[in-house]
Amino acid sequence: MNLVEHLDLILFAVTCLALMCGFPVAFTLAGSALIFALFGIWLGAFDSSFFFALPQRIFGTMTNDVLIAVPLFVFMGTMLERAKIAEDLLDNMTRMFAGMRGGLAVSVTIVGALLAASTGIVGATVVTMGLLSLPTLLKRGYDPALASGAITAAGTLGQIIPPSIVLVLLGDVIANAYQKAQLEQGIFAPETVSVGELFAGALIPGFILVGLYIIYQIITAIISPEKAPPTEIEGDISIVQVLKSLVPPIALMFAVLGSILGGIATPTEAASVGAIGTLLLAGQRLRPDSRLPQIGALSLGFLIVMTTSTDLRLNRDVLAVTDFLAIGFAIALCGALTLSLAHAIRATWPDRVLLQVMRSTMNTTSMVFIILIGAALFSLVFRGLGGEEEIKAWLLNIPGGEVGAVIAVMLVMFFLGFFLDFIEIIFVVVPIVGPILLAMGIDPVWLGIMMAINLQTSFLTPPFGFALFYLRGVAPPSVSTMQIYKGAIPYVLMQIALLGVLAAFPDLITWLPDRIFN
Repeated sequence: MNLVEHLDLILFAVTCLALMCGFPVAFTLAGSALIFALFGIWLGAFDSSFFFALPQRIFGTMTNDVLIAVPLFVFMGTMLERAKIAEDLLDNMTRMFAGMRGGLAVSVTIVGALLAASTGIVGATVVTMGLLSLPTLLKRGYDPALASGAITAAGTLGQIIPPSIVLVLLGDVIANAYQKAQLEQGIFAPETVSVGELFAGALIPGFILVGLYIIYQIITAIISPEKAPPTEIEGDISIVQVLKSLVPPIALMFAVLGSILGGIATPTEAASVGAIGTLLLAGQRLRPDSRLPQIGALSLGFLIVMTTSTDLRLNRDVLAVTDFLAIGFAIALCGALTLSLAHAIRATWPDRVLLQVMRSTMNTTSMVFIILIGAALFSLVFRGLGGEEEIKAWLLNIPGGEVGAVIAVMLVMFFLGFFLDFIEIIFVVVPIVGPILLAMGIDPVWLGIMMAINLQTSFLTPPFGFALFYLRGVAPPSVSTMQIYKGAIPYVLMQIALLGVLAAFPDLITWLPDRIFN
């Protein structure tokens, strides 16, 4: 084996090994790349001029409008958790489904789907659901394996149900890979793929997955009633209580997702709407006696509607009286919204809720962007060592053509998902294999959703699935690790089956984006 010719593959293997050992991701990516680059320069296998592209890549990352949505979506999810909005939602849904066999597991799945759309990070959802619902499920006589499986599966729905941080990051990487693939084919006016298209493509598979989870839980409760008994929970629950806890988060998520799919707002603009709406929800939750948050929410809704139906620009040659009235009304709505936000900030300040949310958001965002910088250096060095051409030759020579190449990439990503976080896989693996697969004529939206579901599956697969470790960290000692593993296996099989169905019927992914965006 010629060491110089295979420096690229050795770099990839060493990087993965260091990540599995727990070294910091960003510094591992950048450090291993820099060491191998210097080694390659010494051996004459690497051109140092590749480093000249690094500042431009970092500048492009820092000025990328799409990536601004990341801290805003993280803020949404963290605020829902810290302001106890998620806890109220889970409590009321649990009471509503308590009398039905398997009802508590079903409520966990529904609430998990709602939280997944806003919490974004898998670990946060699994830990939150584990702390809130696992003790209740065990106390009501649920089988520990069934309870654990329901929580871990519901927690990983954040990988696929939009608006999702995973899809935001994956969408940016897929878009760059798609443009690169077209440029290499001689198409100098390349088409692009947006995060909104990935959101639309994920909707139907996400709903199918939630439906499969619920069907499995109901069938399990019918076949083995002792595993999921009907329970009575202290205190009555009224439809008004359910609606009060259920409607605001759902309305917020519809506003965010609907504005993206309707072409009203970009993902970044929609994420800002979501962050403002979540802050208003927190103000209402912490100061229920005030009507200001409700006024703010109505003002925000009216503003969204007005931006789609009225031209509110002032720098126009001709302004009719109705234009002045509309602009004046919009200014009044902005004033009401500002007053409501000030009230919400004041409500979240005494208990340091806002401070904790901002710190958590800053930590997560900093982690994502510093990994982006490390991944940029890694991809430059990997490409300079000839890794891209070697991977391309390997994929093109796999038996089965496009199908064989996709299966091979999916298997590699699946196994890497045991040891690496989704962010690392998205920024390290996808930029390498994405352009090659897309150059074969594979639909970018279909490929992106398949990768997202694949990563979601790897998060659940024993023995190394990240979601299983997250739950193990908050589960009581009475729940064994083997019970957590046993509970996750049926959900892994359902997700693998869904991947097969989506491969056989790609229209389940591509139909909605085509109808909305094309």
